[in-house]
Amino acid sequence: MQYTQHYDSPLGGILLAADEVGLTGLWFDGAKYFAAGLDPAYRAEATPALLQAKRWLDIYFSGQEPDFTPPLHPCGSAFRQEVWALLRQISYGQTTTYGALAARLAAERGLAKMSAQAVGGAVGHNPISLIIPCHRVVGTDGSLTGYAGGIDKKARLLTLEKDKKF
Repeated sequence: MQYTQHYDSPLGGILLAADEVGLTGLWFDGAKYFAAGLDPAYRAEATPALLQAKRWLDIYFSGQEPDFTPPLHPCGSAFRQEVWALLRQISYGQTTTYGALAARLAAERGLAKMSAQAVGGAVGHNPISLIIPCHRVVGTDGSLTGYAGGIDKKARLLTLEKDKKF
């Protein structure tokens, strides 16, 4: 069973979803892949994981780095899970590139190289945006590319983390 809550952020509405294990989704309203993987039989109910996610978002949008992570339970292939684990290692206020993530994943797997496009696909299908910080991944030249919530939101999130204010 999945449970949902709505969160009003400075960047617009956010849908949160969780199961008994942890947070399964965090999507900006209208985002590409909005509510992908959400069980149609979900219930709107506050669970401990959803309440922790809301608290995390309150801290984050106040311009501070949260000092905890709510329990997470993103569903995806083994490859996507590996990429999402790398995303969680990108520090608050920092960015990396798709190519750097691909090189790191290739090294971890003992491969000569890995497709940055494949990594980008996994980054783009991250079901728990913000907490799994896919917004911190930029193009090789530093350009803001590919964010399911919208490039305008990606820019504002990066500015928030840099300036610690909206």
